[in-house]
Amino acid sequence: MHRGKNYIESAKQIEKLRLYDPSEALGSVVKLAKAKFDETVEVHIKLGVDSRHADQQVRGAIVLPNGTGKTVRVLVFAKDDRAAAAREAGAEYVGDTDLVERIQKENWFDFDVVIASPDMMGVVGRLGRVLGPKGLMPNPKAGTVTPDVARAVTEAKAGKIEYRLDKTNIIHCPIGKVSFGPEKLQENFDALLGAVVRAKPAAAKGQYIRSCVVASTMGPGIKINPARIESK
Repeated sequence: MHRGKNYIESAKQIEKLRLYDPSEALGSVVKLAKAKFDETVEVHIKLGVDSRHADQQVRGAIVLPNGTGKTVRVLVFAKDDRAAAAREAGAEYVGDTDLVERIQKENWFDFDVVIASPDMMGVVGRLGRVLGPKGLMPNPKAGTVTPDVARAVTEAKAGKIEYRLDKTNIIHCPIGKVSFGPEKLQENFDALLGAVVRAKPAAAKGQYIRSCVVASTMGPGIKINPARIESK
């Protein structure tokens, strides 16, 4: 993979074999971000679980204390009073079968979060094959299938993120922008890692957090000492 000059220069300032404290790692991520845009900071957490087993799934959602720094476009499947409440809460798109047809026929995906009231899941279920692979399918565990759609919209706008394992047992999550600075990123990092630790399945054996890496969009990954996370 070709790496740019800025990436190579930044990578030289990171000790590859060292496990950093979270505060030092996040400080370095901010200091080494060289792009001309406000880079997103992401956390990649490898867990000691096997996502092929239902009793070892790790999934949930959390509102980051300082948000994500991203403008979130929300689509809500709801009717009547709930639809009105969703609009009042700031949802960009609200509807039912009309939106299903638009997504199916026009391949329309100008939204970042999908929320649905429980009575709409029979309709939304038709979109499983297209929303699922994009990570957009509403889910009760993530709080995106709920009777209180207005609250879900408010939380999504405030910086709610969903964390879930990929096929290699790794969680990938944004925790903000470089412009947040180390302190706000640390608060978001602590909130996310705290939620992941609390979500540890009873069936998980051995070391739970195997590795943790933070990086900005264009910057090198910095390894964090897992022991400094689980001991909190």
